[in-house]
Amino acid sequence: MQMIFISGLVGFSIAVVIFIIFWIFKLKYSAPGREIRIYASLEKLRSVGELVVFKVITKEIVTTSKHWLGEKGKKYFQWLVSTKKMAMIFEFDIDFRYDLRSPDFTIHEEGEKKYRLKMPQCFYEVHIRDISFYDEQNAKFLPWLLPDLINRAFGSGFNEEDKNSLMEEAKYQATQMADNLVRKMRLEVQNSASQTLEALSKNFGAEKVLIDFTDSKLIQSKISSFLLEEKVKK
Repeated sequence: MQMIFISGLVGFSIAVVIFIIFWIFKLKYSAPGREIRIYASLEKLRSVGELVVFKVITKEIVTTSKHWLGEKGKKYFQWLVSTKKMAMIFEFDIDFRYDLRSPDFTIHEEGEKKYRLKMPQCFYEVHIRDISFYDEQNAKFLPWLLPDLINRAFGSGFNEEDKNSLMEEAKYQATQMADNLVRKMRLEVQNSASQTLEALSKNFGAEKVLIDFTDSKLIQSKISSFLLEEKVKK
């Protein structure tokens, strides 16, 4: 009986040792393997390419000609404000995106299932959708290049070159307003990017993810006036 007990005890001890060795082996080899798999999965974030994280659609109102940054536009707008009591309304949207294929986007392992994603530059595009005047006296909106208003402000000498110049001034004006808005939206853009990337990373097995915007700046990639120019042609 005692022999059976000792044999059982020895057998139990061997089993415990084997169990411990097994778990040491598993922790030593399986855990890093899992970390490697998680890291490799996170690298797949690059396949997303351009990640659009935020979009702003807004209307900005200009009520005084002194805020206009251009000779022809200022003359036109000053006449409208002084004689017609009109306000100019810019309608545009801004897309914010990160290029996850950029070499500036890097993934760093900070510990078990903990990662830091260092973000690249954030590029934003400005799309001018429309420009119009609001006639306060008659409570209605008017196209900003209404021929009748153009002729009365500039006379019959207003030509296609002048029209293009006025369009360029309007684009520049919209750019300045967009830049002011972008600076105010920086934190919201970063919060949106963080929420998106944290959700994607946790689906790949990461438990804690730090999104690092230390070297990420907001850079304008382009300004588009295609929709506005199409409206002017009609």
